[in-house]
Amino acid sequence: MKRLEGKIAIITGASAGIGKASALLYAEEGASLGLIDIDQDGGKNTLEEIRRNGGNAEFFEVDVSSPEAMKSAFQAVAEAFGGIDILYNNAGGATPRDDHILKMPLDEFDHAIGLNLFGPLLGCRLAIPYMQQRGGGSIINTASIRSMIGTPGADAYTAAKGGVVTLTRALALQCAPQGIRVNAIAPGAVLTERVRNLMEQDNDSGPTQEIIEKHLLGLGHPQQVASVALFFASDDSNWVTGQILPVDGGASAH
Repeated sequence: MKRLEGKIAIITGASAGIGKASALLYAEEGASLGLIDIDQDGGKNTLEEIRRNGGNAEFFEVDVSSPEAMKSAFQAVAEAFGGIDILYNNAGGATPRDDHILKMPLDEFDHAIGLNLFGPLLGCRLAIPYMQQRGGGSIINTASIRSMIGTPGADAYTAAKGGVVTLTRALALQCAPQGIRVNAIAPGAVLTERVRNLMEQDNDSGPTQEIIEKHLLGLGHPQQVASVALFFASDDSNWVTGQILPVDGGASAH
């Protein structure tokens, strides 16, 4: 039996990188998927690839920081497939404007919080009632190596991801009685297209050389994080909640 057979999952940030790799893997393992992303072209490409492989999915062009749009998308997924069992809050990231606290524009902080902290909070708020109706579920949030160790630059992003860590632990405590597990993945530097672009920028919004050198096993690839997201989504992790798991090639071991 496939590991997610009969499960209904929502993945945000599903158009590329870790989100796309996770969507393809979840579909391969039998899940019906609601794909959420602000990138319409990328999201549709993920959708088409899943369907070509025989999977079941729908795509929704949504800004994860928009309460109205997110509510509509979650309702549509529940109506289309019969509920929600899994939420992978993957959407997020830093921008080239993020930098040292003395350099970054102050409005970048609002943007970083909206995308990286309010978006996941909103996703959890919407998914939990559906999971309660189905007797339980699994929420996977996305933290960062920057939330686990001190790193220079990208200070707005770092603050937001720190909030994800504490939100994850708080929700794990509150949701356990309903059979809902809440965990987070803290990826290191993963070679997505977005990260490759940030590495070319002349500031610290992407992985700095100092961060790169900390990765004992080298930089990562999206599929390596997707496999951990599958573990958290599946019953293999049915006795795991409130955990922040670094998936970072050993970078946080320093």
